[in-house]
Amino acid sequence: MEYVDPPPFEIAAQGQKLVFYPGGKDRLAALLALIEGACTTIRMCFYIFAEDASGIAVRDALAAAARRGVKVNLILDGFGADARKEFLAPMCDAGGSFCCFSPRISQRYLIRNHQKIVIVDGRTAMIGGFNVEDSYFAPPDANGWNDLGIVVEGSAVSDLSRWFDQLDAWTANPRASWRAIRRMVRAWQPGHGPVQVLIGGPTRGLSSWAKCVRSDLHNADRLDMLMAYFSPSNRALRAIGRVARRGHARLVMAAKSDNGATIGATRSLYDFLLKRRAEIWEFEATKLHTKLIVIDDKSFIGSANFDMRSLYLNLEVMLRIEDRAMADRLSEFIDHLIPASTAITPSLHKSRAGLLNRVRWNVSWFLVAVVDYTVSRRLNLGL
Repeated sequence: MEYVDPPPFEIAAQGQKLVFYPGGKDRLAALLALIEGACTTIRMCFYIFAEDASGIAVRDALAAAARRGVKVNLILDGFGADARKEFLAPMCDAGGSFCCFSPRISQRYLIRNHQKIVIVDGRTAMIGGFNVEDSYFAPPDANGWNDLGIVVEGSAVSDLSRWFDQLDAWTANPRASWRAIRRMVRAWQPGHGPVQVLIGGPTRGLSSWAKCVRSDLHNADRLDMLMAYFSPSNRALRAIGRVARRGHARLVMAAKSDNGATIGATRSLYDFLLKRRAEIWEFEATKLHTKLIVIDDKSFIGSANFDMRSLYLNLEVMLRIEDRAMADRLSEFIDHLIPASTAITPSLHKSRAGLLNRVRWNVSWFLVAVVDYTVSRRLNLGL
């Protein structure tokens, strides 16, 4: 049966209204509708922003918003985004502002702003794993990325705005230092309620994102994870193994990607997980880019992969909501991908795990976890 992205669906949880967009066409339409409906402000940051049809559509919508008096503020990562100043000129000429995150070679250049945040009028936000590029809005039969965009209304928007204020100030300051952003990440207070905006990034100790997901895994009985890139630390891997032995752990990983090393890095960890009775699936229908974690009655959605860079180095934003009905609904969403996935049984994994492949997988783990996605993407390891 051919895989088809499910339609948008809505969840109300802990005072938040969330609309999920699994389909690329629906995601782009929702993003453009937010921009076109803005009355006062649009605050946006993306890791990738391409000079293609989707990039032109978003740029032109931002320019039109600026012309009608909306204050437009766009932050793009200096490493991931291809969009040049000349490309964004129509938006800037209309009165919008554009800033590049980490534009110069220094210690701060090591940080990737991997966040995807759109905040409109201070009342509505959109987060997720998707970027502004045609492939993130294309359907599965056109090799589009499987991803999620989530439109949020509720108290979480205020916290996202509070974080954007700090991010914008750091980015706009040419003298801003590595230490300053480490302090920002360390000092971020997500609160202790059922709705938390978690920030990941480089800091002494653990960020709120890394600390919270580690704590929730500690005594968990259920884990459902739909994850594009999976190469966590040994400590996080052991925590997942304990959940699998104690209760139930289901991991849906990528069988296809634009970066074969990320698949190899993930497969290098299957032995450990299978021995602890984790259920592992690889999604075959198209490239997987979704980041979704359900731990007992807690749900994590946003920009972060479950790997070393997203846990400890990249700037990430994750929304954590503690709500049983929401957790159950998102686990049902993961169910939808299972028929388009291959079950990784011990026998299948053993048949793949010849000496050469094991060497490739371990090299991939090093490149992805220790070096950088961009370096590993350029290498052909036969994966």
